[in-house]
Amino acid sequence: MDVTVVIPAGPPSHWHSLVRAVAAARSQTRRPAEIIVVVDQETAYFRRIRRDLAGVTVLENDRGPGGSRDTGAYYAVTELIAFLADDVIAGPDWLARLAEALRDPAVVGAGGGLRPDWRDGRPRWLADELTWTLVPTARPAGMMVRRSVFRQVGGFGRRAAELPLRMRSLAGGRWRHVPDAVLRHEVPGHAASFPAYLRRCFAEGRPALRPMPRAVLGNLRAALRGRGVDHALRACGALAGMAAAGAGVMTARRPVSAGR
Repeated sequence: MDVTVVIPAGPPSHWHSLVRAVAAARSQTRRPAEIIVVVDQETAYFRRIRRDLAGVTVLENDRGPGGSRDTGAYYAVTELIAFLADDVIAGPDWLARLAEALRDPAVVGAGGGLRPDWRDGRPRWLADELTWTLVPTARPAGMMVRRSVFRQVGGFGRRAAELPLRMRSLAGGRWRHVPDAVLRHEVPGHAASFPAYLRRCFAEGRPALRPMPRAVLGNLRAALRGRGVDHALRACGALAGMAAAGAGVMTARRPVSAGR
């Protein structure tokens, strides 16, 4: 089945990232039937994209704040629709691997893996198990859906994070995770800071705690075996993250006093 790729455009400052995202979509081993870029309330930017990105369908969002994905998806005519963000780069077989998952008629949608692309280098203190804390994984980038089911549930709407659940519930189908369908997300230096890491650990709470004992012990063993100071730094970073995540869990449990 043919696939349409929908890319919501961010602010004009993302121009170079948008160009790279479109180029990656065009270079897929499985070529998309159409690439749709949707601009949200930026008329001048809309005109620039339409002028400078030949061969791309450019739309203006007509569904209110946050509706760019739905605008693009409802314009698409193919049965399979894939979504990208303008600041991620799709691996060359991203589209093919997701489409392969949807060859099973019981699968209503699929999502890929998201990996950080460090603009200023990976922080030395960040353990392998915790790189996700500096990547914004909550947004729906890198997924593919069946157009028919997507339309029946009303698109993303205001409950974007619940889309897989709503599609599964309606169709009685399955949602597949395809880790080899890889996207790389640019992480600028300011977003890869230690305070940003601690804030994310605190906000995540229990999910952040689960991999931390393994991260601490694994890197501590590597450091003691003389495999480099970076492992000692990663063990310390994981310990600090564990403290922040634990504080987040305790804060969430704390009862709110009456009258406040």
